[in-house]
Amino acid sequence: MLIDNHGRRVNYLRLAVTDRCNLRCFYCMPEHGNEWLQRKELMTYEEMLQICSVLVKMGVDKVRITGGEPFVRKGMMRFLSDLTKLPGLEQVSITTNGVLTAPLVPELKKIGIHSVNLSLDTLDRNRFFAITRRDVLPDVMHTLEALLQHELPVKLNTVVMDGKNVQDIKPLVELTKELPVSVRFIEEMPFNGSGDHNTHLPWDHFRILEAIREDFPGIQKVPDPANSTAYHYRIPGHKGNVGIIAAYTRSFCGSCNRLRLTPQGVLKTCLYGDGVLNVRDLMRAGTGEAVLQQTLTKAIGSREKDGWEAEKNAAAISSLSASMATIGG
Repeated sequence: MLIDNHGRRVNYLRLAVTDRCNLRCFYCMPEHGNEWLQRKELMTYEEMLQICSVLVKMGVDKVRITGGEPFVRKGMMRFLSDLTKLPGLEQVSITTNGVLTAPLVPELKKIGIHSVNLSLDTLDRNRFFAITRRDVLPDVMHTLEALLQHELPVKLNTVVMDGKNVQDIKPLVELTKELPVSVRFIEEMPFNGSGDHNTHLPWDHFRILEAIREDFPGIQKVPDPANSTAYHYRIPGHKGNVGIIAAYTRSFCGSCNRLRLTPQGVLKTCLYGDGVLNVRDLMRAGTGEAVLQQTLTKAIGSREKDGWEAEKNAAAISSLSASMATIGG
């Protein structure tokens, strides 16, 4: 097992396969997009399989594929198929915006994808366009329908933004009455890639819960799974459930079991911290598996205690102006 310097088991990798995205959500990147990485800067699929294989041997048993938007990268389905076959890897999950995903759902089910997180900040087409700068809500809803039809576990990820989509909290919760989905409301984070987004967080997890309780007074707290980033709730009579993620408040750091790899192979031991090493460069330099494991073990053995400490340590080197697409959502 991988154990960090705070006694926490690390068994979950969030792997960003691309920084590119077909949406332009204002809380994630500038309207004109980012300066995209060149192909040679990205880890190849072979490199990603190699580092995943190494980490699985070290104790990682869950991998989540993120981006950018994973399905804008060509060859993704073959990579996912190969990844699910790694011995010892128990779960492969995906986070997607759903724009291109609907036709792929049957194959995702076939190759054994464990679950899908679908980004959905509103059910209103006009608000969707205002948030994402793209008029593609019907495509996202088709993906949701396909996921439910093929009985793939699905979580809907909603970033709660003051003045943008708070009126969507109620209708999104109402989805859980008839649909077996988990709707997860997420505190807004300051990663929009422009450096001018000052998150003063008027909607923290307490206020989100308060707003839900106003319309659903019977909402009940239920036990949270180990290492969960969300507070979990159920509403009697509803098929689905509700989660609230304190992504900016960072109240879950004490049980963090996650690592992140950016599209260019930078290992981050905390979302709010700087990268600690570049595994792509190590692999391209011919570093053997034994040395790679030693290097990874050393990095994981020097993790910050929590996101606040990581942010403080990173402040002298970088600012919280990175795009979530370049970090790995």
